[in-house]
Amino acid sequence: MSTSFKNIFAGLQGDKAIWAIVALLALFSFMPVYSAASNLAYTKGDGNTIGFLVKHGMHLVLGFGMLYGVHKIPYHYFKGLSYIAIPFVIVLLIVTLAQGTTMGGANASRWIHIPIIGIGFQTSAFAGVVLMVYVARYLAKIQDKEVTFKETLVPLWLPVACVLALILPANFSTTAIIALMVVTLVFLGGYPLKYLGIVMVTGLIALLFFVLVVKAFPGVFPNRVDTWISRVENFANDEVDADADYQIERAKIAIASGGLFGQGPGKSVQKNFLPQSSSDFIYAIIVEEWGLMGAGLLLSAYMLLLFRITVIAHKAETIFAKLIVVGVGLPIVFQALINMAVAVELFPVTGQTLPLVSSGGSSIWMTCLAIGIVLSVSAKRKFTPQKEENELNPLDVLSETI
Repeated sequence: MSTSFKNIFAGLQGDKAIWAIVALLALFSFMPVYSAASNLAYTKGDGNTIGFLVKHGMHLVLGFGMLYGVHKIPYHYFKGLSYIAIPFVIVLLIVTLAQGTTMGGANASRWIHIPIIGIGFQTSAFAGVVLMVYVARYLAKIQDKEVTFKETLVPLWLPVACVLALILPANFSTTAIIALMVVTLVFLGGYPLKYLGIVMVTGLIALLFFVLVVKAFPGVFPNRVDTWISRVENFANDEVDADADYQIERAKIAIASGGLFGQGPGKSVQKNFLPQSSSDFIYAIIVEEWGLMGAGLLLSAYMLLLFRITVIAHKAETIFAKLIVVGVGLPIVFQALINMAVAVELFPVTGQTLPLVSSGGSSIWMTCLAIGIVLSVSAKRKFTPQKEENELNPLDVLSETI
């Protein structure tokens, strides 16, 4: 057994600092998840928090298995793989949305159930990673070429529009994050600013039109737009509605109770009252138990991850490598900052988890997938330059991967 572990560790490639950050975040996550899971255990009535801890551990094991496998794939293969995966992602999002799942009367078609393994999977998380790789692929392809807006409509913006339109009805916050990351990546990729401005204005008009249609025909997507509006109003309104703002109020109580060094691991009180204490609002529980010092160290870990992602992107030898690192790496840190900002009421409630720390399989797996891609770039495997410059045929990619 020890020999097997030695072989695994010997096979770790890429940036060692990122490996260390990811491992430390994963190990640390067991404590707040185990502590915060008491609320879920009480709600279910069995009081069994061990089950939630085991489930979280299984999610991490599967995620790290995915990370290890992905980081072994030469990064230029992801060009062809993203090209193949985009149609599959669109179909998957259509199936997810068609399920018509509702929670509390609101549309919540975010998950698809996988009967074979008996788990739910949030398809938008997977779609976000694939879309960023696809956009990076296209930007690398047109690098140093003069393109017209019309030429980019179908190969670039049509897939982006389809993915965003299919995620939007059930998950505005994820749609907004993906859209912002795509705009950032396209800007960094040298796409003409005048065309980018047209796309952004068109996107805002489309969003406004969607809101107006839903308000006019509320039966199409029950109450979802009302939820978005109420969250923004609660955030902007100084007169707090105790019922509507229950989550954020409990989060602020937890943070205020933490002080400098916290109440101690497992000694949170607000975990018993705060909904989603092990996922969306886990940062508030961390601050309550570990204090400002613990919260600062956790923030520093994500900032160090951002720094290493920036270094890898800077040192990457090809345009595609640079763009893919920024495209899949930046959203991880951005999501973490949003999760923290929501807990301290710097941002409206979004439902975004804390990467690698919050419970939830989809978030952990897709974060590991993205980090695996970053590590694949940082490994700097030798490959033929012609294969980078000339787009690989998807069938060739599959044959070489297999």
